[in-house]
Amino acid sequence: MDEEQPFFLHDEYGLPLLRYTYYPAEQLLHTQWYGNLTADSVIFGAQTTLVLAQQLGYAYLLNDTSQTTGDWSEAMAWLEYEWLPQAQEYGLRACAYVYTQNMDNQLMALDFLTHLEAYLPIKPFPDLEAARAWLLQQR
Repeated sequence: MDEEQPFFLHDEYGLPLLRYTYYPAEQLLHTQWYGNLTADSVIFGAQTTLVLAQQLGYAYLLNDTSQTTGDWSEAMAWLEYEWLPQAQEYGLRACAYVYTQNMDNQLMALDFLTHLEAYLPIKPFPDLEAARAWLLQQR
């Protein structure tokens, strides 16, 4: 599994918000989120994934929020109706979602995923290994 050099997206305070690692042989983009997420920070990070989708044409997204907190629920509609159609247009075929251990955030994420599963294969996971294995089975 060859990976390209990961790079970080920083928030308005200069703190790491998101780490992107692309695996070209698998057409897989791994996003690792950090910190206290807000609707604005999630939209900012998701917009960058769209730029990468256009440039790289990744088909599989491994979205890891295991090290986050915060309420980003106000971004859900934007993600469903703006981000997702564009990501699919650029080639997104499936998404694995690693959720945080924070129960409130888990419930928010599950609500969000319930909306998205009507559009593409998407599944929540408690750990990265299981999420990656499932995602690679979607190929």
